[in-house]
Amino acid sequence: MTAAIRTLQPNLLWEIFDLFTQYPRPSKHEAAVLLAIKTLCDQHQLSYEHDAIGNLIVRKPATHGMENRKGVVMQGHIDMVPQKNANTVHNFLTDPIRTRIIDGWVFATGTTLGADNGIGVAAGLAAMIDPSINHGPLELLITIDEEAGMTGAKHLQAGILNGEILLNLDTEDEGELYVGCAGGVDISATFSVKREALVNDSLTFKLALTGLRGGHSGLDIHLGRGNANKLLNRFLLEYSSALDLSIVHLEGGSLRNAIARECFATIVVPTKNQQALTDAVAQFKQTLQQEYGSVEAELSFTSTLIDDNEAQPKTVYNTDEFRKVIQAVAACVHGVTRMSADFENTVESSNNLAVVRTEGETLKVLCLARSLSDSARDDLGRSIAATFELAGAQVDISGEYPGWKPNPDSNMLTLMSTVHESLFGYTPKVKVIHAGLECGLLGKPYPHWDMISFGPNIRNAHSPDEKVEIKSVQAFWDLLVATLAAIPEK
Repeated sequence: MTAAIRTLQPNLLWEIFDLFTQYPRPSKHEAAVLLAIKTLCDQHQLSYEHDAIGNLIVRKPATHGMENRKGVVMQGHIDMVPQKNANTVHNFLTDPIRTRIIDGWVFATGTTLGADNGIGVAAGLAAMIDPSINHGPLELLITIDEEAGMTGAKHLQAGILNGEILLNLDTEDEGELYVGCAGGVDISATFSVKREALVNDSLTFKLALTGLRGGHSGLDIHLGRGNANKLLNRFLLEYSSALDLSIVHLEGGSLRNAIARECFATIVVPTKNQQALTDAVAQFKQTLQQEYGSVEAELSFTSTLIDDNEAQPKTVYNTDEFRKVIQAVAACVHGVTRMSADFENTVESSNNLAVVRTEGETLKVLCLARSLSDSARDDLGRSIAATFELAGAQVDISGEYPGWKPNPDSNMLTLMSTVHESLFGYTPKVKVIHAGLECGLLGKPYPHWDMISFGPNIRNAHSPDEKVEIKSVQAFWDLLVATLAAIPEK
């Protein structure tokens, strides 16, 4: 499987991306792949250094005759979102990503692929290694921990980079140039919920809501996909009283920037309500299938009796206290809250109800709110916090990062639009993106940078259905190479 992608074109880019798949790359676990990159740089006489936070900066002098061109900083993040299907056996800290080619797209096997943003970083490295490319002074900024909090971008220091132009290689639509992005903020709510002794004459079941498509909480939030946390909570809200149902454990979602694909609950019901539970699960599944149709064609909702005596719970959460949790999760907005008034068909603000998880006598809920407007981002964060505070939770608002405000006077936008039209025969679309690119943070220590973001077609990022289109990678590469050759003089 790995050998297959090494035969694709542009060959050097795909060889480097294949190298990335052999090393762990979850956020905060980038050390091994960064070491592999440095070894590759040594082989090709490229200089490099780490900054104080751990970002890697690679440098290459201009090719002969282009020394007076403006310096270019190419940039991407090396970490990836580690998501896998429930039935996939994979350890993201030890196992390589297993790639495969289907109908012109590269996928992984039951896991995220890491094309977000491995393809971008691979393109940047390939541009520095390939001796046939003409360019001015080049730098490649490889940031760390983007997916879990943009740590590398937040702590980038002024003065360490020399370029005047930033090419961010982290968007996911060929034929589009991005000039702005959303900012975001994390909202964490913690509920204290007492546990009490389990009454006799009851049965234990595991509820599993699985098979949802999930996806990137910025790029896919407007597509109407189900959120497993919200849907299983909806079942609990609707049926827990009628079934006299108690909660033993609840767990759904795993990452703040991925739409929850799966949610699981361990519950107990009185023995007399066994058939009523079975009927309720079947009815609820049918309801969801009718509501979501082909959008969630693989949706599954099941109840499984746990009849192992050793696995039987001894305590459950207090029903009245947990009811407040269920009501708060039901009240918390998920999805698009406002569309942009300035950019057609673009989400302005949204929230992802990303994670719900019980542990001991607590339940935690994690949300990621995004907006093109920093003030709207903050207002949405406070609104979500208020929802949970009214239900008695302790709430923390943190990790805010700014959006990237479009620059209508961007010289690079004009240049790249011209280069794109000459290469492909049509003018690229100019857009802002609802995802959180690092440009807003990177521009703070480097306010003089002229910034553009672009990339190949990547679909279903942050989910095991992630894929990258092979022919679009070639187009992405051609645009990068032609842009580097066209950079003007200082």
